[in-house]
Amino acid sequence: MEFNLKLGCHFGILEKWFVNCRIFKKHILKQFKKYINMGSGYLIIAGAIMLFSWLVSSRLKSKFELYSKLQLRNGMSGAEIAEKMLADNGIRDVRVISTPGQLTDHYNPSDKTVNLSEAVYNHRNAAAAAVAAHECGHAVQHSIGYEWLTMRSKLVPIVSVASNYVQWILLAGILMIRTFPQLLLIGIIIFAATTLFTIITLPVEYDASNRALAWLENKHMLTQEEQAGAKDALKWAARTYVVAAIGSIATLLYYISIYSGNRRN
Repeated sequence: MEFNLKLGCHFGILEKWFVNCRIFKKHILKQFKKYINMGSGYLIIAGAIMLFSWLVSSRLKSKFELYSKLQLRNGMSGAEIAEKMLADNGIRDVRVISTPGQLTDHYNPSDKTVNLSEAVYNHRNAAAAAVAAHECGHAVQHSIGYEWLTMRSKLVPIVSVASNYVQWILLAGILMIRTFPQLLLIGIIIFAATTLFTIITLPVEYDASNRALAWLENKHMLTQEEQAGAKDALKWAARTYVVAAIGSIATLLYYISIYSGNRRN
């Protein structure tokens, strides 16, 4: 009798254990499928953005190759275009220098230098004129205290640090979403700062291009054909920033949906 009671007790424990195992197995499978779906959603978003980015970048490259063959009738190099635009805007404390590499053109507000890649600095074509004038457009923004450029400059140190760690924080946050969801929230907040940077970049870049094109046209620096080429080149360059902003916004919304879905569950 005692033996049967003990045996029945053991069978009861084993039965509960098997039931708990089945429940645990279903829970694990459910979570695994959920994370697979999350990953699939991210891959679809990332794939679409990468494809769009590649198309825009390829188009930009072909445009610059085309307009690099359109030699300026005035015979001025990119460096000379930049120096004249700065002088015409009364900017005397900004240097125009050559920097190695391709597509490395930028304006550095910290040391007030317009950095032009070797191809832009030395060459005398519509593409070089467009890029040189665009970078000087940033120098003009800096000199007049253009608010969007000021905002972007303040975000640069934050984004520089955040970009090194945010992906790891987001990955860890997804893996630990059940036990420590706050980590994913921290990652989302940091990533939101980088997204804000890409959004603020849009008016900065478009305004610099508009200033460049207006100066080139008002000062009659280019022929009608050269002006059209410069405008087209800068249009496609600006679209790369649009793609970056859209991609960042889509990725941010994806992570927010994961966090919100976990809270509902």
